[in-house]
Amino acid sequence: MTRSRVTRAAVAAGHALTADAAAMVLAEGGTVVDAAIAALWTACVCEPVLASPGGGGFASILARGKRAEVLDFFVDAPGAKRREEEIEFAEVHADFGTTTQGFHVGAGASAVPGFVPGLFELHARHARLPMRVLAEPAIAAARDGFTVSPFQAHLFEVVAPILTFTPDAARLFGKTQEGGSVHAAGATLRNPDLADALDAIAREGARIATHGEIAALMAEQSTAHGGHLRRDDMQAYRPAWREPVEARLADVTVSTNPPPALGGALVSAMCSELHASGPRGLPLALARAVDAVDRFWRQAPQDAGRLLARAASGGHVSQRGTTHVSIVDADANAIAITVSNGEGNGRLVDGCGFMINNMLGEEDVNPGGFHAWTPGERLSSMMAPSVGRWRDGGALALGSGGSNRIRTAILQVLANIALRRLHLPHAVSAPRLHVERGFLDFEDLLVDELFEEADRRTLVEAFGDHRGWAKPSLYFGGVHAAALTTRGGLEAAGDHRREGVGRIC
Repeated sequence: MTRSRVTRAAVAAGHALTADAAAMVLAEGGTVVDAAIAALWTACVCEPVLASPGGGGFASILARGKRAEVLDFFVDAPGAKRREEEIEFAEVHADFGTTTQGFHVGAGASAVPGFVPGLFELHARHARLPMRVLAEPAIAAARDGFTVSPFQAHLFEVVAPILTFTPDAARLFGKTQEGGSVHAAGATLRNPDLADALDAIAREGARIATHGEIAALMAEQSTAHGGHLRRDDMQAYRPAWREPVEARLADVTVSTNPPPALGGALVSAMCSELHASGPRGLPLALARAVDAVDRFWRQAPQDAGRLLARAASGGHVSQRGTTHVSIVDADANAIAITVSNGEGNGRLVDGCGFMINNMLGEEDVNPGGFHAWTPGERLSSMMAPSVGRWRDGGALALGSGGSNRIRTAILQVLANIALRRLHLPHAVSAPRLHVERGFLDFEDLLVDELFEEADRRTLVEAFGDHRGWAKPSLYFGGVHAAALTTRGGLEAAGDHRREGVGRIC
């Protein structure tokens, strides 16, 4: 990473405190990677449903004058299985208002975390400031408390059965009595145990979470409560540096997450489908590109000689709750980093204030049935953090949460940038669509030239099975994007669908 002092940068993230942590580190002379690490430690505090030291993720990095690279620090399947009758694997139901969804939690739903070793791997290669400096904003927020935002309160309510799975978790998230509720917007959430854990991690390094006390506590939870994780699973975990997949659209070239993750390959394939399109009639072209790739990979995911086989055959696919950070500086260095904890396994690690992931508790990871995973494999994911450049220079970073809508959210923002030539705030806020199994969902918002009546008519004629959404929805992802334009301007856009924040600093 270029080591010049950073004076200007663009930051986009899923929470104001997450973005503020990045801005503070940049002001102290940190690199974009320093800033991203600080942001993610803080996300573990203020976005606890989405980020945790017990989860994992991916980072795409673009250093000025160098090729892009990707760090895979997603979760591994445990090295051995306990018998099904021994494991804790409970189904709970999350209430989304219009529908409910089943989730599986308990110690038996946890895969091997990669979050902590991943951030230290990034730090070793690209950072400037000490890790203890990068963790300071998160430690302060956890110890002093922070105000629960409306979006985080909404998530707490949706996954309340997970956050209240055990009494200590229920107390942390505000349910202090029978019949009570989790923290609402405006409440103060303090997590001194997490502050202590982050302080220990920052001082002692990744080994505390792979070989030391925190690793032992995670293994003890698993042993005591019917999980698969053992100490040697944490000790054996290794982040993996990978060559990115390239996606090209008009004069924008993006480097994104390669196999065994699936999301980047799908973004690249959809860009190829869309390459010949222009700005006119773009909604229908987008829908057809998404539909074509969706049908293709569902029909032939195991054909090793075809486009998506390397991704689909590399492991089962995780599609759960995620958050994202994008940072670009005035020297054209960029990082896009997406992380997930599933929803958490429902149990706080003793004295640490965080949950381990529940990645093994999702149906899409287990197409052959629950507990059919292969020991030791790196799980796949739809996450696709992406960095790139325009033909004439500049730098771009973007990514999204949104389960299996991640790929279409990223594609549409790329199309708005490359084909419509929109500035980032407009590119991110523009109406979105998603096609899955031939069914079209779209934000039914007529917005000038971006989505006209003719566009709407052709969409609903082409997709008889469809549903229009009367307002923007978090269903369509949460793209947080940052850019250094070809003219040297900095832009940042946090997606309002998921309470995103953009900062120029």
